[in-house]
Amino acid sequence: MVSGSRRIVFVAWRDLANQNAGGSELLVDRLAQGLGDRGDQVTLLCGGDTADRDYQVRRSGGTYSQFLRAPLAFHRHLRDCDLVVEVCNGMPYLAPLWTARPVVCLVNHVHTELWSLRFPAPVALAGRLAESVLMPWAHRKNLFVTVSASTFGALTELGVDAGRIRLICNGVEPAPPPAPRSPEPLFLALGRLADYKRIDVLLRLWERVRSVVGGKLVIAGDGPERSRLAQLAGSDVVFTGRVSEGEKHRLLSSAWILLHPASIEGWGIVVAEAAARGTPAIGFSVPGLRDSVVHNETGLLVRTEGEFASAWATLAIDERRRQAMGNAARERALALHWSVAVEGFSAVADEALARARVPGYARLTAPAVSAGPAGQLAGDAAAAAPSETA
Repeated sequence: MVSGSRRIVFVAWRDLANQNAGGSELLVDRLAQGLGDRGDQVTLLCGGDTADRDYQVRRSGGTYSQFLRAPLAFHRHLRDCDLVVEVCNGMPYLAPLWTARPVVCLVNHVHTELWSLRFPAPVALAGRLAESVLMPWAHRKNLFVTVSASTFGALTELGVDAGRIRLICNGVEPAPPPAPRSPEPLFLALGRLADYKRIDVLLRLWERVRSVVGGKLVIAGDGPERSRLAQLAGSDVVFTGRVSEGEKHRLLSSAWILLHPASIEGWGIVVAEAAARGTPAIGFSVPGLRDSVVHNETGLLVRTEGEFASAWATLAIDERRRQAMGNAARERALALHWSVAVEGFSAVADEALARARVPGYARLTAPAVSAGPAGQLAGDAAAAAPSETA
């Protein structure tokens, strides 16, 4: 089987049409679309809401029932595929236990620290065990793929052999012509309003920063935390709810700084989307953001809430530094092409198929990080950032 004529099945939690879709779903969509454009037959098997795509999408159940129904749907409709890509977003599907086809495990980020934030203790314990013990064991002979050096490191901490992990670049959509920058201080947080995004930190710090720089704090997005956050908001805070692509572009272009206080990310694709508009970012030095933000070059990474407030106010006041960081961020974002991500993933698919065909196959010379400048960006960011978390 050669590249461009393979039958590939992605088994994932959500389609991009799901209202809770995020960076992982965007990554899978762009990979599936790109592989299809190269001639592969691609199917996405997922739970929840779906939409028509240029590739085939099959629904395997609801949010949680899909973990039981996905194997049945696979064997009923897709068992003749050449390669299965298990997308592990915390809870694994353990595909190697129910298919003899070659399997690649795609991990956007490791959720170990998030289980206790999202679920009651017994469920959190089961989730942590499934992700940290069962997933590495089930895929002990398979290749892993990720898009950040942080997740690469987290997988090795779970016991995955670094020689079986492949790091590909993430991509960013080409930005339309830039919209005007706001003449008044405008600070933006954009994404799903969930607990681990820690938007409440921004609301606590805003009163301190606003007294120094003035302006407006815009919170764009929706999620389970929106009502609680709205009650915490002080003066000059605007909640927009979900925004269109056009409005997102306008906000990212007009903002002085993108604020990203999350406790963990797979990579932080909104950082790259802001960078493409010349907007620098401030975030905590946590997994994912250490890959998408180059500290002191395309933005700032901090360890504590006090450092966050200080960096926020200082960068807002220093127009020259802010513009220099925005220009560096834009230049870096220009190297993040989805075509490079697809090419890197396609090479991993070829390797997985070769490993399955040839007993004792071993990769002899190629590094774990994919070739090319975009493949090196995540490692560069991780090396440049402060090491402690907030």
